[in-house]
Amino acid sequence: MIQRHFDEELADLKTKLLRMAGLVEDQIDEALAALVTRDSTLARHVIERDHKVNAFDVEIDEDCIQLLALHQPAARDLRLVTTAMKIATELERISDLAENVCERAIELNEEPQLKPYIDIPRMGNLARIMVKESIDAFVKDDAALARKVLADDDLVDDLMEQLFRELLSFMIEDPHTISRAIRLSFIAKYLERMADHATNIAELVVYLVEGRIIRHATPPVSS
Repeated sequence: MIQRHFDEELADLKTKLLRMAGLVEDQIDEALAALVTRDSTLARHVIERDHKVNAFDVEIDEDCIQLLALHQPAARDLRLVTTAMKIATELERISDLAENVCERAIELNEEPQLKPYIDIPRMGNLARIMVKESIDAFVKDDAALARKVLADDDLVDDLMEQLFRELLSFMIEDPHTISRAIRLSFIAKYLERMADHATNIAELVVYLVEGRIIRHATPPVSS
């Protein structure tokens, strides 16, 4: 009976984490939409909704502490609970970065658009997919999918470097573009950091499934 109750609480924890992740994916999507469509109202909506993600973070943290205190899980169950707690923290930080994107978008909307937004939406979409796949890997205990997320981080890094070079050329050619180019470079960095947090989640999943810590491994540990 006690084990069944514990298993049900673990299932509830996974469900709550999934709901939080879905909300964070929406934050990324709508932050990008607010930027591309120059919709400051939508940007403010994303900023205001961040408190819901924060509430999930606190609730999941409290649930995990209670599970640890009441059931004193061992081995894989212990890894599951501690991993879930850390994943919630990563998701909360991703939502904070979506909020940062919206703050810069609102500022950019006060000036003429510098350039068509092509690379930034691609970066954002890749980051969102990485978040989704890292959470899917957690739910399915799929270390292979987690490793795919790790590999995809290089694509985001490449896009960011390409965009930085382009923005630098704008600033060199016309000093009047500097403030807008800097804000766009900030947004690119926020998106790159989102991908980094998704990578952190993927590394946690590998630890959960295989019991191996691959964070900071050089070269990355492969299966």
